[in-house]
Amino acid sequence: MRQSPLTSRLSGFGTSVFAEMTALARRHGAVNLGQGYPDFDGPDFVKRAAAAALRAGHNQYAPMPGLPELQRAVADHQKRFYGIEHDAAEEVTVHAGATEALCATLAALLDPGDEAIVFDPFYDAYVPGIALAHAQARVVPLAGPDLRLDASALEDAVTPRTRLLVLNSPLNPAGRVFSREELAAVAEACVRHDLLAVTDEVYEHIVFGGDHVPIATLPGMRERTVTISSAGKTFSLTGWKIGWTIAPPPLAAAIRAVHQFVTFAVSTPFQHAAAAALAAPDRYYARLRAGYRARRDRLCDGLAEIGFGVRPPEGTYFALADIRPLGYDDDDTFCRTLVERVGVAAIPVSAFTTDRSRRHLVRFAFCKDDATLEEALDRLKRYVAKR
Repeated sequence: MRQSPLTSRLSGFGTSVFAEMTALARRHGAVNLGQGYPDFDGPDFVKRAAAAALRAGHNQYAPMPGLPELQRAVADHQKRFYGIEHDAAEEVTVHAGATEALCATLAALLDPGDEAIVFDPFYDAYVPGIALAHAQARVVPLAGPDLRLDASALEDAVTPRTRLLVLNSPLNPAGRVFSREELAAVAEACVRHDLLAVTDEVYEHIVFGGDHVPIATLPGMRERTVTISSAGKTFSLTGWKIGWTIAPPPLAAAIRAVHQFVTFAVSTPFQHAAAAALAAPDRYYARLRAGYRARRDRLCDGLAEIGFGVRPPEGTYFALADIRPLGYDDDDTFCRTLVERVGVAAIPVSAFTTDRSRRHLVRFAFCKDDATLEEALDRLKRYVAKR
């Protein structure tokens, strides 16, 4: 047997930092502001819909592309919020969460030797997903402390081998929401170079200023965009792993060719419940946004009071904190110290970037109830006061 059984294209990735920090948090009894799952439950009406589906006997395989009720609910959601018309049966595919949707999409659309552009900082599943497809990631750094798109840097990254780009807005970990002007620059590059866009929009309803704009709504993008989203973040049910892709029929057919051999079908009763969830009234979505705004402000104000440098995020349920005012400049060392000595878990931003100049940043999750956030802030205050 060769020295390592892991394929060379994945040898540099190892165990995700989320799994590692969560394990450390459990070991040390830490308040976990690292991994991005809520410590409060999803809405009762969605759980009742899942229970009703179980009791009604909806417990066998769903159709491979997804339960028709959920496909229609996803299409109705896109029309309701963004004015986009979709053929539910032909364009919506249900996956085992957004991560499977991403991997199936990249495997379907990338050939060996192709290149895929990602914007740095990026969610940590993107580059391994590209590697699994035997393709190469081309990293475009977002510019400056505000992490804005540099259109010239995007243009410079495109080569004859570039097939697609991965766009995440709202952006994990940075909390950025790309402006319409930034999205227009991305769309222009995609049209000019005949690139596909794979968009991760799982935080689409957690936006604090203005509205989320799907790039598929921009001129020339409808026919070249794969939109990925899920029920987990919007309905605080991350363990259900119900996600979807929305794509024009030729791209959807390619994605389904991979999906059928990865998971084939996704949990039937939870698909019924996700369909009911997406039909929630406007007041549900308004309360979701207001609740997360309050949590964001509570965490960011508390971190700033302690001495961190903080810029409140525009979207997602994550905030980046600058650790240099506390005398640290290495995010990994700081996060390990934090979980072991302070009893608070965070994620080093180096897990999301190739740029070593960003090692002064750590990511805190605020998808937690008030008591959890206050306990974490109290522990941080006591630690800083002793130093």
